[in-house]
Amino acid sequence: MSAPLDRRPLPLLPALVFGSRWLQLPLYLGLIVAQVVYVLLFMKELWHLVSHAHSFGEQDIMLIVLGLIDVVMISNLLIMVIVGGYETFVSRLNLEGHPDEPEWLSHVNAGVLKIKLAMAIIGISSIHLLRTFIAASNLGTERSTTTEAGIMWQAIIHALFILSAIGIAAVERLSHMTAAREHH
Repeated sequence: MSAPLDRRPLPLLPALVFGSRWLQLPLYLGLIVAQVVYVLLFMKELWHLVSHAHSFGEQDIMLIVLGLIDVVMISNLLIMVIVGGYETFVSRLNLEGHPDEPEWLSHVNAGVLKIKLAMAIIGISSIHLLRTFIAASNLGTERSTTTEAGIMWQAIIHALFILSAIGIAAVERLSHMTAAREHH
């Protein structure tokens, strides 16, 4: 049996501080609007692919499909931030038992959310880097949209994203190990 809930009103200052979490609500609503924009972008790019498929070469199709994957991955990142952030920092969504409850939501906290976000950013960066590598065959031609230096910097930035994710995961693991030691 669970402990009874304490429903005493908070003193004014703690109530104000605790209530300030609701100031994040417009931020999450704005991210939902951004999600709508990404859906529209996806539909526009998909229509572009379908309507011009007969005139595109294999490389063009591959680049557009990678762009679609990129939009989906960014959209997934938005969902993680919207749902996970709201649940962690604003208020419970009370989705327990709902058939569509995301599996990862049941064990989300600020640390897990940071790691999931870092992994999503690495995935997005990987898609961008793959698109750049495919387009690199056009280096030195009129069709080129990048330079050798641009490719190098994208690879360096991608490596830094990976190192950052490893660092975040290491810090999170150390904090869990410290907490477990203190608990025992």
